[in-house]
Amino acid sequence: MIASLGMYDRAETAGANDRLWAGIRDGLRANGVAAPEALTRGDGAYWPAWQSPDLVFSQTCGFPFRAGLHRDVTLIGTPDYGLPDCPAGHYYSVFVARADDPRGLAELALARFAYNEDVSQSGWAAPQNHATLHGLPLFRPNLRSGGHRLSALAVAEGRADVAAIDAVTWALLSRWEPWTARLRVVERTRPSTPVLPYIAGKGADAGLYFKVVKAAIAALSPKDRATLHLRGLVRIAAEDYLAVPTPLAPDQIVQDI
Repeated sequence: MIASLGMYDRAETAGANDRLWAGIRDGLRANGVAAPEALTRGDGAYWPAWQSPDLVFSQTCGFPFRAGLHRDVTLIGTPDYGLPDCPAGHYYSVFVARADDPRGLAELALARFAYNEDVSQSGWAAPQNHATLHGLPLFRPNLRSGGHRLSALAVAEGRADVAAIDAVTWALLSRWEPWTARLRVVERTRPSTPVLPYIAGKGADAGLYFKVVKAAIAALSPKDRATLHLRGLVRIAAEDYLAVPTPLAPDQIVQDI
C-alpha cells in the first residue's frame, strides 16, 4: 500500500503532512479501507505512487492527471489553499526574476527560462499558455531543473533569468528560503487553473474518501493548516482539469526555434 503527499512536502511541512495523513488514514481504516501507516517520501512519492496498483492516496499535478493518469486513478477532491484573488480550489503560477533585473515579462520571454519538468502544469504549461494568451513568444526551455525550488534557485544564482513557480510553492519558499529575497515576482498567470488534485487508486469510493479527507483537514490544528496553507476541500470535476490547454512540449519548441 502506498500513500504520499510529496507535492508540498519539505522539512518544515513534513510534520503537518504526517498529521494530515494520520487523520486520513484513521478515517479510512474506520470505514474498512486498508491504509499504510506512514507516507512514502522521496522519488517514490510521485510517479511510482501515482501509477502503482497499490495506491491508496496521493496528490498529483494537473498536467499528469489530464495527460492520461485520470484513466487509471480516482479523483477525490481539490484542496483549497486560500490564495488571494483566486476562486476556491484554484491557483496560479508566479513568474520570478532576479530583483536587480528590470526586464518585464515580454523581454524575459526571450531570456533563459528554467522549468522543473515537461509535464508540470505550473512550471511548464501555465507559462506557455500565459504567453499564448498575451501574445508573447513561447518561453524557450533553457534549463530543466527537476523541481520548482531548483528553478527558482537557478534564477537567484544567475544560471537562468526567469521561471514560473506554483503559487503555493512560492509561498513556502518565500517563508523558509532566505535566498528568495534576491528574487521578485514579475507577473502571475490567470487564477483559473484547478489546484493539484487528491487522488486514490482506480475503483476507490470517491464519496467516502472526500468525506474522510475533508474531516481530516478540518481536524488539523490552526498551526498545521497555516503551515500547509490548507483551508479545506472542494469538488472540481475531472472535465475542468481535462479542459486546461496543453502546450507544445519542450523539444517541440526547441525544434521550432
